[in-house]
Amino acid sequence: MAARLVSACIFMAAALHQGPNPWFPAKPDYWNFINIWDARWYAQVIAGGYPSVLPTDAAGNVQENTWAFYPLFPALAGGLSGLTGMAPTAALTLIAMLAGWGAALVVYVLFRHEASHAPALWGVVFFATFPVAAVLQVPYAEPLSLLLLAAALLLVVRRQYLWAVPVVVLLCLSRPVGVPFAAMLGLLLLHRLWVRFGKGRFGNAAFGAAISDAGTREGAHSARDLAALAVLTCVGGAMALAWPAAAWAATGDIQAYTRTETAWRGHDLVPFKPWFDTGINLFGPVLGVLAPFIFVALFAAMLFLPPVRQIGVELRLWCACYMGYLVVFLHPQTSTFRMLLPLFPLALGAALVSRSRAYRGTVVLMFLLLQIVWIVWLWAWAQLPGGGDYPP
Repeated sequence: MAARLVSACIFMAAALHQGPNPWFPAKPDYWNFINIWDARWYAQVIAGGYPSVLPTDAAGNVQENTWAFYPLFPALAGGLSGLTGMAPTAALTLIAMLAGWGAALVVYVLFRHEASHAPALWGVVFFATFPVAAVLQVPYAEPLSLLLLAAALLLVVRRQYLWAVPVVVLLCLSRPVGVPFAAMLGLLLLHRLWVRFGKGRFGNAAFGAAISDAGTREGAHSARDLAALAVLTCVGGAMALAWPAAAWAATGDIQAYTRTETAWRGHDLVPFKPWFDTGINLFGPVLGVLAPFIFVALFAAMLFLPPVRQIGVELRLWCACYMGYLVVFLHPQTSTFRMLLPLFPLALGAALVSRSRAYRGTVVLMFLLLQIVWIVWLWAWAQLPGGGDYPP
């Protein structure tokens, strides 16, 4: 709650300096200021749903449209608006704020499964004050998605795989995280099968030795646990494709979802390529080609640092799969910072680096200062010379 109040103060201060923009007059109030960018798209989903024909320009290129925005968040807000009579924007804001608060609570319970109270609480503080954590109180789908993600990971860590099925179904309808979550479940299933059947036969096999840690301290899975995990993996894999399939069914275009997502990029989806293009733009033709490999190597090495190993197999696998998903499909841009929030389990690893209050307090202070930068630089609108602005 304290973190969200600090973020609200930053938003209000930034709003005082907001000039002309596409949505409202200069110097808007707090509520108008947080209801911009993607929040307007979610309101449009509530008002008009999803198109049965993809909008295109004269050249046949698909234009930006609501198929890029997953349905759970606007469906809940639309239902709340219909039941209470409140404005759709108010319903979106209320659900986002409640979900952000709930996410912090579930993240704490998840962290307590891997650590004692103090580092778990500090991990939540790091999560709540992260430079882009201000998005947890704006009408974006991130708060709801993070709540569901934390709940799904908690159930997986507790081996309550069948209970996780409905949570994973909802998670895959909240934001495009179904593919990395299904990949995490598949790798976890292979690991658990290795622990049960292959460890004694093959000893320190490379796969098992690479990720085994405190996450296997409870021993091998029973046959029933393995069957339940297999069911959850199948559900996760199927649901990862559910929204693209829905776009296909509604429009008749098998590429409706991917063509919509890439409308913001201005070019077709080519796995991995945007990272090399961005690297070359930033660092030149030699270092730019090496930059993605260096980034991946550093991230992989971080997952094996002692504090990060303490967060358990499941959370490390999730972080690896989600970052792998970003490397394969993401077009690096200013929105990339916001898309790092699902890596929140690393906040616990950061809290476990040191028990020093000076260290932990410095991290929080640094995060809050960078939160000011994120809100003023990316959330507030300031037209670029070529038109438009960097998205948050």
